[in-house]
Amino acid sequence: MLPDVRMNAVHPAPSGRMGHVWLVGAGPGDPDLITVKGLRALQGADVVVYDRLACTDLLAHCRPDAVRVSVGKQAGLHSVSQSGIHALLIAHARAGRRVVRLKGGDPFIFGRGGEEMIALRQQGIPVSVIPGVTAASGCAAATGIPLTHRDLAAGVSLVAAHRQENAAALDWAALAADRQRTLVFYMGLSQADHVGMELMLHGLPGTTPVALIACGTTSAQRAVRCLLADLGAVARHCGLVSPCLIMAGQVVALADPDLVAWARLCREPVPADTI
Repeated sequence: MLPDVRMNAVHPAPSGRMGHVWLVGAGPGDPDLITVKGLRALQGADVVVYDRLACTDLLAHCRPDAVRVSVGKQAGLHSVSQSGIHALLIAHARAGRRVVRLKGGDPFIFGRGGEEMIALRQQGIPVSVIPGVTAASGCAAATGIPLTHRDLAAGVSLVAAHRQENAAALDWAALAADRQRTLVFYMGLSQADHVGMELMLHGLPGTTPVALIACGTTSAQRAVRCLLADLGAVARHCGLVSPCLIMAGQVVALADPDLVAWARLCREPVPADTI
């Protein structure tokens, strides 16, 4: 149960004064994973601009008179452009309102929070960032996979598997070179074949343990693990849906077997009741 911190919320700015924007991380899906500070900001907001991946259950904690604006994006369908989101935040802040930009995960980890912060600063609008639990740590905890381990992984790399057009190519050689590192690919489901192929072409063994975690930390979570060589086949046949993370590294072998199914014959469909 989320704590009730309404009495600590700051009230809206007086009319005629510049408002304020908070970039708030909602966490990876479980509404209980929002921070107390993030919840306090949400409960005091005049306007809440929220993403598709920000748990909508959290909207129940808004003030009854708060304006709620969905600007969710998904592959191939953007209800509001990024420039339109900037304009929306700026307009409400200039009207003296307290604005919460509620974002899935953490605003500064593949959430475009940096772009929004810069746009607001350029207009002289006060902006604060309230971090959230990012999908990598949330999904790792939800499946019993330690992102780091003294004997197995001395570091973690967070990588965007789906990249915008004309973006510089990933340094696959560097990603594959360090066997004492956990690799986490965000937005990875549609890129699973490519990720697996590139990592193996650049030297990461096909026997490296890999996990795919869909809808992590929510009641719809499904997770399966396999070998890197079979990553693409698992992604195609297991019926997983986005959002889905790919984790690769020796720590994946430590996954809780009650939470993460093991797909041995990955080139055949994995029965749904085993996942």
